Amino acid sequence: MYTPKLRVAICGGGIGGLCLAVPLSKQAHLQVDVYEAAGRFTEIGAGLMIWSRTWRIFELLGLAADFAKVADSEPNPDVGIGFNYRRSDRPQGFHWNFVSMPYGCIRFHRAHFLDVFVEHLPPGVAHFGKRLVSYERRAGGEIGLTFADGTHAECDVLVGCDGIKSVVRAELLRSKAAEDARPELLKLIEPKWTGTIAYRGLVPSTEIPSRNGAKHDTLATPMMYCGQNKHIVAYSIAQGHIVNWVAFASEPEKDDTDYGAEWVKPCSKEEVLQTFSGWESEAVELLERVDNPTKWVIHHLHPLPFYVADRVVLLGDAAHGMTPHLGAGAGQAIEDAFILAKVLEAAAPGEYRSSLKSEKNGLHYVTSTLDAALAAYEQTRLPVANHVLTSADESGKMYEFNSPFAEKYETLGPAIKGQWSFLTASTPEGEVDKAMGIFQGIIQAI
Repeated sequence: MYTPKLRVAICGGGIGGLCLAVPLSKQAHLQVDVYEAAGRFTEIGAGLMIWSRTWRIFELLGLAADFAKVADSEPNPDVGIGFNYRRSDRPQGFHWNFVSMPYGCIRFHRAHFLDVFVEHLPPGVAHFGKRLVSYERRAGGEIGLTFADGTHAECDVLVGCDGIKSVVRAELLRSKAAEDARPELLKLIEPKWTGTIAYRGLVPSTEIPSRNGAKHDTLATPMMYCGQNKHIVAYSIAQGHIVNWVAFASEPEKDDTDYGAEWVKPCSKEEVLQTFSGWESEAVELLERVDNPTKWVIHHLHPLPFYVADRVVLLGDAAHGMTPHLGAGAGQAIEDAFILAKVLEAAAPGEYRSSLKSEKNGLHYVTSTLDAALAAYEQTRLPVANHVLTSADESGKMYEFNSPFAEKYETLGPAIKGQWSFLTASTPEGEVDKAMGIFQGIIQAI
């Protein structure tokens, strides 16, 4: 007997969406479609970092060899430096902390990173120029999609991978606020400005001068130049040929406010240098070598109470858009995708279009393996990702001496290291086991 495939629509062809599409496209019982608003797959920004936990996911997905080819250097399981910290908001800076861990900080150019996923995506899965404007639930559980170009599509599961300004998240929260009489959910739709501006630039490594006969620190190890209300992150990418720097300037009193519509724009080198006037030369000479930096307004989400409702799923920045201060945004999206792919692979064919819930003794029960799979994804990923979202915000305050630790280096240093404890709190394999245990528990309770 013919069993219709489960139709999974992935809205957004960034890192999270493609990381989900690649393993799902290998499953015979799934039809996967990626709807990307742009005319091609592309990533904004230049540098990207991951940690050992994400590298392990690539090994489990069979992608590690290809990612190794585009990493800044060959990933090595030995203990390496994650970041080296200097106090730099003065003419004479000094080292005061470093964080080390297995593999250290694994660095990539974003475009090269995304290309690995693209190369593993089968033909016919991607659809470009498809900006989602709305979706609707239909009788029988089908979800109808409407795109800005006037076209339409249908699916059984909609996965919102459409970033921090997610249309899927907005629709989902508005729907649940109305259905459940929870107007407080409406306050979670829009990202909030953190009070931080980030200036970004790329410098060819050949243009960075040596210091006292040795190469610049940032060519040897990822650097964190710290100061009051400001910090600069700098590290090499593209096999050491380019240094990516991001210079953050914060106004703490403006945290959790609305900024406006334009989040990214060009700015002058003079603006950046004025912002970091008085800083040590090791940091400033990186900023001096970029004539056309860009200015980014750093936003994040407040933690959401759910990622799944009525077979609509949030993933990556759409679910937990976070500040970049732990270098964890890409890794969390990849872990979302890894877990969601595993539970969808386990959902049995033939039950997809059954009713979402049944009522027994006044209680609601999941009636299909699909709904059990989505519940298992949410229960596994939501607490972890929301924790990392909060920790990333806290970490940015630590680097700028605005946390309760202030400038007490002897306690601040260990506290910063502790912010990465989520990397070793479990393993990707353990999280899969957890999700599958939840999945089986729900099925057995039906």
